Amino acid sequence: MTLQLTAAITDGSKRVLTRTGSVLFVLLLAQQALLTTSINTVLAAEAPAAATDVVGLTLSVSGPVAGVVLAGATLFSAVYFVVLSRAFARPVPQLSSVPAELITRRIGRASLTMLVGGIVVSLAVTIGFLFLFVPGLFLAACFLFFIFAVGVEDRGVVGALKRSWSLSRGNRLRLGVIVLATGIGGSLVGVVPAVLQMAGVPALGDLATVLLNSTLFTFVYGIVAAAYLQLADGEDGLGGTSTSTTAGTGGTPEI
Repeated sequence: MTLQLTAAITDGSKRVLTRTGSVLFVLLLAQQALLTTSINTVLAAEAPAAATDVVGLTLSVSGPVAGVVLAGATLFSAVYFVVLSRAFARPVPQLSSVPAELITRRIGRASLTMLVGGIVVSLAVTIGFLFLFVPGLFLAACFLFFIFAVGVEDRGVVGALKRSWSLSRGNRLRLGVIVLATGIGGSLVGVVPAVLQMAGVPALGDLATVLLNSTLFTFVYGIVAAAYLQLADGEDGLGGTSTSTTAGTGGTPEI
């Protein structure tokens, strides 16, 4: 099936502008804030005293404790992407609720798979970008649906990589547009902390970065979810109703 990029952008934006999208945005804010402050605290603990003025938001803890917080934030990220994939992959009418099953269903196994697979994908894409950029863009497009294969379809690391590769086949140029646009947006966001640091307010720069990144990537993942549903439905009927059954509400209590 050929990906309808405009339809994915429209559908993905609708998914973000729901109660589910709002909850995921707030959770992403928390995840980004935890990562930023814990990394800054670790760096501040190791940096010379004269350099601490250029460090932004930090936690009121020691360097080793900040390292533990950083490890916890990384684990939280894995759980978050499992929940995000399941939440956004439901039909739009269901996005007015946030059922507890999104978190409780096989969350340990899925989160571990997300963590390990995320490291594999990140390394592959990074190495690809080091080789004349294009291989990295290609691999990023190929593995764009990895989190949905893990969270929605309960696949393991290898199975999720293969599934994402299969779904992207024939549509990698269009998916590359999403990846490239995301990279450009991220680069523009990255200008903000640099400017504010030059102005002597690095903490404000961190706050702006967390807010802008959370907004950008919530919309990006909403659009990727819509693209995933299009292609999964066209390939084997896993989109739409059947996808929502996999991560459905099932009368479970809401959170």
